[in-house]
Amino acid sequence: MNLTLRIWRQPDAESPGEMRTYEVEDISPDMSFLEMLDTLNETLLTRGEEPVAFDHDCREGICGACGMVINGAAHGPERTTTCQLHMRHFADGDTVDVEPWRAAAFPVVRDLVVDRSAFDRVIGAGGYITAPTGAAPEAHATAVPKPAADAAFTHAECIGCGACVAACPNGSAMLFTSAKVNHLAALPQGAPERETRVLDMVAQMDAEGFGGCTLTGECATACPKGIPMPSIAAMNREYLRATAKR
Repeated sequence: MNLTLRIWRQPDAESPGEMRTYEVEDISPDMSFLEMLDTLNETLLTRGEEPVAFDHDCREGICGACGMVINGAAHGPERTTTCQLHMRHFADGDTVDVEPWRAAAFPVVRDLVVDRSAFDRVIGAGGYITAPTGAAPEAHATAVPKPAADAAFTHAECIGCGACVAACPNGSAMLFTSAKVNHLAALPQGAPERETRVLDMVAQMDAEGFGGCTLTGECATACPKGIPMPSIAAMNREYLRATAKR
């Protein structure tokens, strides 16, 4: 396959960026999108040019490190992570636009790399449980009903990639935050901080500059792990419950 790539290049956070065009040739349809970018970078290095910077780590769709907007869609045309997107989803001769996540709370660091530490601060505001120190407790010491366990696992699948924010026209982080809130709210171990957790995490989310949610649904559509839209409604109920108790 031969492709024309239009990639966002930005040397640092303070400098302006621009789309630059590159040609890549003899790309295997079985390559992942990141492997295709590796091939481009090898060519650029051979020519003495700066390679394209992009985030990646496990390349197995687990860690959530990879992320870019491909032809206007977060992670590209398939509902998966960028590292698991294969070139067979494109046609020979295609022109492919590649950009970083576009959100005020995710400033560009360089090229396709953005600073997603805002997510870390949202988690730090309340995404934890009270646990005694010392030896690990017996696994079956606290019974968890099957529906609660299923709900917790559904929300625990969120990998914090940021696709929900990038896909949202408002740059909202409601789906991410709701997944983290609902994961712990479903479990008895999360009960001690249940009220303070949702209040503090929502407050931190707002402080980070994420946009408001208008339930357009683009977040759930782009989420590679399938976090459902009702997760947001569940967090809103948690928030109202906590506000009433306070």
